[in-house]
Amino acid sequence: MRALIDAIIAKDNPSVVGLDPKPALIPPILLNSARTVRDVAEAYFAFNIAIIDAVYDIVPAVKPQIAMYEALGPAGLDVYVRTNEYAQTRGLYVLGDIKRGDIGSTAAAYAAHIEGTPSINGVGSTDVWHEDAVTVNPYLGSDGILPFVQAANNSNKDIFVLVKTSNPSSNELQDLRVDGFAHTVATQVAELVEQWGENSRANKYGYSRVGAVVGATHPVLGAQLRTLMPHTFFLVPGYGAQGGTADDLAGLFDENGLGALINSSRGIIGAWKHTDEAETIRTELQALNLVATSARQAALAMKNDIARVRA
Repeated sequence: MRALIDAIIAKDNPSVVGLDPKPALIPPILLNSARTVRDVAEAYFAFNIAIIDAVYDIVPAVKPQIAMYEALGPAGLDVYVRTNEYAQTRGLYVLGDIKRGDIGSTAAAYAAHIEGTPSINGVGSTDVWHEDAVTVNPYLGSDGILPFVQAANNSNKDIFVLVKTSNPSSNELQDLRVDGFAHTVATQVAELVEQWGENSRANKYGYSRVGAVVGATHPVLGAQLRTLMPHTFFLVPGYGAQGGTADDLAGLFDENGLGALINSSRGIIGAWKHTDEAETIRTELQALNLVATSARQAALAMKNDIARVRA
């Protein structure tokens, strides 16, 4: 986590912009001329570039949600990779929201997202995805996580394990009582996350390479998880459009105002929709400029909002 934490400190901002494009969030004029899936994908790319260029000096990281790109097939995945690569050229930490989870050789294959493609016939490992971290699903237990832990250690990258997610139905599984009612599923996973990361804490901040996804929509439990996972950095969805507020975040930070990376997707990339200018767009250039200026203003507002509650 050192690269991420260094970036957070440098920009005095623990926020990440979710790059989750979909037609409803893109100015219609950018899609009006699209005739193929590739055309739509290229509109996504132009949209992403406008946002990255607008916020790269404000935020430390971006988080592309791979599902939005997979929905467009190969053309979308190409734009996912190009978006990641471009964001890295702008000095941003790229957190690939892929939520993979499987066992054995399949998990190891998924872990190539961060470790790179394997060396074959003398051809060296290649980082084809351009991600600094990925999200992973722990439902299959250690068999599904340890290949990612090994890949993170080998490649000097990070993973974030789903622990307590921000969606309303998370309680159906994550709040179930286990272990003689001593734990919920979420707190049981939290203890495992601490264990999975215990051999990768050798940095000046004391956080391991194994982070946790903890939703802002559960502030009381989030504060408890902060105590339960002192060496685990949090990725925090749920702020803004999903109902989480800055006040809900206070218990997720450590005593130094670190320990959590707060995500906003629609609130930043869709900020243009809430402007008066949205009704008067006439050209693609106007649209991209409005997307950029609105995203920048929203990112700055988020930074200032979060600053109120950091220790």
